Amino acid sequence: MNHRHLLPNEIDLLVDGEAGFGVAPLRAHVTECDECRARLDDARIVVDALENLPHFAPDSRMADRIMAQVPVFVPAHVAARDSVTRWLPQSRPARAAAAVIGTSIAGLLTVAMVWLASRGDAAIFATSLLADRVQSLVMGTARDLALSLFGESAVAAVQASGALGVTLLVLLFLGTAVGTVLGLRRLATASSRRA
Repeated sequence: MNHRHLLPNEIDLLVDGEAGFGVAPLRAHVTECDECRARLDDARIVVDALENLPHFAPDSRMADRIMAQVPVFVPAHVAARDSVTRWLPQSRPARAAAAVIGTSIAGLLTVAMVWLASRGDAAIFATSLLADRVQSLVMGTARDLALSLFGESAVAAVQASGALGVTLLVLLFLGTAVGTVLGLRRLATASSRRA
C-alpha cells in the first residue's frame, strides 16, 4: 500500500475519467485509502453540481457595453487619417473635384509665399502696418473700456501719470476680471452642492 495521499491534480484525473499510463495506480490507491476515496467522492459531487447548473448566455449587447467603457489607444497617424477620411467625399467625381480644389489652394499659397519671400521689404512693411493698426485698435478699445468703467477723470489721471498709471489700470481691470470669475465659480459650486 502506498502511504502517500493523492494530490489534487491526481484526483482531477480520476474525476475526469482519464485513462492512461499513470491512472491505474491512482485507482488502486483509492480502493485502499478511505481518505482519498472520500476526497474523490467530494470532488465528484462538486463536478456533478456544476454540470447541473443552468447554462446562461450573456446579453448580445454586453460586449458593446463593456468595450464602450474601455479606453482604446489610437495612434496619432491613425486618428489623422480617419479625420481626413471623414472629410473626403465618397464618390469618385467629388474626390477628383476636391483634389483639384486642394491642389489649386496649395499652389496659390506657394506662389504667395514665394512672392513674399522675394519681396521681403513689402512683407515687412505690410506686417508693421498691420501691427500699428492692431495696436491702435487695442489701445482705442482699452481707452473706451476704461472710460466706460472708470469715467473721464480717472482716465485723465492715468494719462497724466504715464506708464505707471496704465499698468495700475490694467492690473485693476485684471483683478476685477479674476474676482468676477472666482465669484461666479464659487456660486456655481455652491449651487451644485445644494442640488
